[in-house]
Amino acid sequence: MQNGTPATVFSEREFQVCLLAALVSEGRSYWVAGGGGPLYAVLLAQAFHAPHATYITEDGVIAPEPALPFDPIGGMVSSRAGYRALEWGTMNTAGDYARLGHMDYGIINTLQVDPYGNINSTWLGDYASEGRRFGGPGGADSIAALCWRTILATDQQERKFVPQMDFISSPGFLDGTPGAREAAGLPTETGPWRVATPWALFDYEEESHHLRLMATAPWVTTEQVLNEMGFRPRLADTIDVLDPPTEEELEVLRTQLDVDGRFSASEKMVQRTENGKYELL
Repeated sequence: MQNGTPATVFSEREFQVCLLAALVSEGRSYWVAGGGGPLYAVLLAQAFHAPHATYITEDGVIAPEPALPFDPIGGMVSSRAGYRALEWGTMNTAGDYARLGHMDYGIINTLQVDPYGNINSTWLGDYASEGRRFGGPGGADSIAALCWRTILATDQQERKFVPQMDFISSPGFLDGTPGAREAAGLPTETGPWRVATPWALFDYEEESHHLRLMATAPWVTTEQVLNEMGFRPRLADTIDVLDPPTEEELEVLRTQLDVDGRFSASEKMVQRTENGKYELL
């Protein structure tokens, strides 16, 4: 049940951040990738339902109490982002904590994801010949490898959900067979847990480790979601409808976190109509 006032107008990206925030649990630890959505999601959760959730930034700043509002480009490697941190470490520091089993969840953005949660953020095309290079995983390879559960964020586009990777930057369930991660030297009982997009929420089947659609945004249908995927996911027995953001969440997101809309303002907008339904503008 949603607590707060259902929002009237918001961007799809703002919805995605609020969806990620709803996945953050009280008292758990999070290793968050870079700035933007993953970091905003944890801070939003702390402001509303998970005040004792803790996080480590991708570059190893441990449990900060950031001085808000954020500078538009200061989500990492800045004095305001690391204010009152327990420790200013490095990416290796964060990796050490994760290897010891202290990181419950990792939250990372993805360029591409396949049916088994493998992530590509490095290369599109034939790696041996022609293609396009991207920024690479940064700390996302360690986050995906070492945290107990991984939450992925990407766009709802066919080019984002691919049946086979051109390049695996960060490991999911690899080929999906039982024990594949362990055989590759990764910790047991770890791996992808959820995928959140501006249109939908997915999980993974326990036995097959195959991506499964759980719920959709209230302004799209299941078929619209499936049409924006390069492969067909499994379907949950019941496809739920996700809650929209609240006005209270958007107030925090807009005035303390994404203060100039650099992350979310350029996305498609959604409006609540007079009959309480939602539609894309």
